[in-house]
Amino acid sequence: MTANTIRRIGVFTSGGDSPGMNAAIRAAVRTATKNGLGVMGIRFGYQGMIDDDFVEMYHESVSNILQRGGTILKSARSDDFRTEAGRKKAVENLRKHKIDAVVAIGGDGTFRGATVLHDEFGYPVVGVPGTIDNDLFGTDETIGYDTALNTAMEAIDKIRDTADAHDRLFLIEVMGREAGFIALETGIASGAELILLPEAVKKIEYIRNTLNDVFKVQRRSSIVIVAEGDETGGALTLADKLRDDFGKYDMRVSILGHLQRGGSPTSHDRVLASRLGSAAVQALLDGHRSVMVGVINYKTTLTPMHKTWSKKKSIDFELLEMAKVIR
Repeated sequence: MTANTIRRIGVFTSGGDSPGMNAAIRAAVRTATKNGLGVMGIRFGYQGMIDDDFVEMYHESVSNILQRGGTILKSARSDDFRTEAGRKKAVENLRKHKIDAVVAIGGDGTFRGATVLHDEFGYPVVGVPGTIDNDLFGTDETIGYDTALNTAMEAIDKIRDTADAHDRLFLIEVMGREAGFIALETGIASGAELILLPEAVKKIEYIRNTLNDVFKVQRRSSIVIVAEGDETGGALTLADKLRDDFGKYDMRVSILGHLQRGGSPTSHDRVLASRLGSAAVQALLDGHRSVMVGVINYKTTLTPMHKTWSKKKSIDFELLEMAKVIR
């Protein structure tokens, strides 16, 4: 299929929602319509593709959604799409609605599915990185990451106030699955005394020694940021391991959880999502297939879809070393 045979595209969101997905939908729809393409929204991701949950979209369909969190197209995970029968049904529905190419907004699971659409059925697909975890190779930042950072930072600032008022030690768990991007940057931004990441495993003895060093300089309160994928097992498990040593500091645990995935996107995420949503449609028109649009060093880039999850994106270890110096 050549670029000039694309007359209608499908747009969907899949996996965990992230603030800015609506801005990406808006940009994709409006870029497509400005180029004379029809657009079908696919509700509930791959499951909606199988269940024939399609809705036609126009310029006005995406009015007043730029500032909204979540996704107007909804999201879901689909076990059915993992089966050959489910994938065949999804493609039958795409063809029934005369969809020639697909814009997939989501994370690595979304892109694995999109790669299957391309490799098994020849469907042109372009991915837009939408996940708060920031763990996709091929882009400096993913849509929703900046909002999640700011949401977590604001929550930790509030916890710091009460920690200071009561001389408490707080273990705060943030999201990120197996990646420590959120933990690292929120830890630095909130002045955490210790940051625990899956990429930099620390023995319990190191954690105890570090906290002892912190309290020797007469800190009135302390904050430990724990990435949910850290080897300690999370904030609750870590608290059990530390209680005998630091219980006198009135240790508390706070798990920020899905709070980080909601809310109105920051201006940064709105601009990033708009840029990438538009670039995805343009990439299809330019003849690109099975790629993800991203931004590296402020430039829009294209990365082969399979590399976005098969290659590991690293945290900035220089930032982690700096955090130890300035805590």
